[in-house]
Amino acid sequence: MRKLLLLIFLLPALFSSIRVISTENDFILNEEEKYHFTSTAYGRYYDSIPANPNVYKETPTFTDASLSKTAGKLLPDQPFQLTEFHVNEEGTPVFKLKNGQFVPADKNAIYEDTVQSQQEVSQEMWLEPNAAVYDKIPVNGAKKIASKLPAYSKVKVLQRAQTAKGEFAQLEDQSWISVDFLSETDNRMDKVQEILSSKYNKADYSIYVKQLETGKEAGINPDLQMYSASVTKLPYLYYVQEELKSEKLSMDQKLKYIAAVNDFAGAYEPEGSGSIAKSADDKEYSVQDLISRVARESDNVAHNILAYYATNQSDKEFQQTVESIAGKKWDVENRQASARMAGRVMEAVYEQNGMIIEALSQTNYDNQRISKNIDAKVAHKIGDAYDFKHDVAVVYTDSPFVIAVLTNHSDYDTISRIADDVYGVLK
Repeated sequence: MRKLLLLIFLLPALFSSIRVISTENDFILNEEEKYHFTSTAYGRYYDSIPANPNVYKETPTFTDASLSKTAGKLLPDQPFQLTEFHVNEEGTPVFKLKNGQFVPADKNAIYEDTVQSQQEVSQEMWLEPNAAVYDKIPVNGAKKIASKLPAYSKVKVLQRAQTAKGEFAQLEDQSWISVDFLSETDNRMDKVQEILSSKYNKADYSIYVKQLETGKEAGINPDLQMYSASVTKLPYLYYVQEELKSEKLSMDQKLKYIAAVNDFAGAYEPEGSGSIAKSADDKEYSVQDLISRVARESDNVAHNILAYYATNQSDKEFQQTVESIAGKKWDVENRQASARMAGRVMEAVYEQNGMIIEALSQTNYDNQRISKNIDAKVAHKIGDAYDFKHDVAVVYTDSPFVIAVLTNHSDYDTISRIADDVYGVLK
């Protein structure tokens, strides 16, 4: 015991002198005894050859066991083989490499790069971008390979494995990637935002996209308000559907076309789009007919008749209802609205899942703008006036999404391209 205590005090001298002076008897430690003592004190050295070794960082190698002259280096994830274990004359444990060089058997430099645990699973996840892909569990010797699976795509995880580097997952194509590059939730909206930001980031665009299943959003100036033209008819359609649901209106109910319907806050100029007469004719039109004309033709007079009776000339209750859905006050006289406001109202119409949404999915404008090239069901409401061209829609993919595109000084084809790019990710 007295010897051990004295050795602790003399530890710094262990590597410079083998002989230890004691008040009792002199003694000499052999190399194995020195190694045993130092490894016990520090716990930093191996006492056997690790399976599948790797290094944390660039590590020098030496020409001989005394480690006196540098010979080369080991790099992380560079396969190498250890053939022998020694304790050199200085008491330092060393490994001999297959190429005849030496390296300290230091746990701070070399680690055992093996699979610590492995289990079978069955889990759907989503790929993140820039993932490194390997041909097998990424321990030393695994090779990076080109992935056949694009970022933001859904993948099936078959196995999980834990290594010294972290946790990895085997995908359905048998490749392996770090779980850090997998998302448990649908991440495609990140890709949508990348596309919008790189291609459509313009001051005169207000774009809003929402994936309804996840609630994730993307956009460009989504809160920029501009003249919304006939898009302002959308909140009226929503309100009519609520009136039908509460039985304050019925589909076969008749509403008379009188002069007053073209003269209230929220009324459109009769001379605009639509096929109903531009002047009041005292004829009666069913609620169902008026809904169809507003949705399919964007008929101004049909809107005026329906809105005049159903919303009591855009009364306070109507405007408060619309504001609660749109998130902001929708000026129905000046028709100022943003893409986010329009998108939120379209989402509310989608959730109603009534006659309105069906009418909006069969319009006279299905061959242009959002719906032009999309082969899924699209319910949409267009708007045009002056240099303003808009469209707002719900697209019925496996994971439905709302898209609202409001533009100034643009064109229909640009709206189609925006919609096509978003659909290409979310379809």
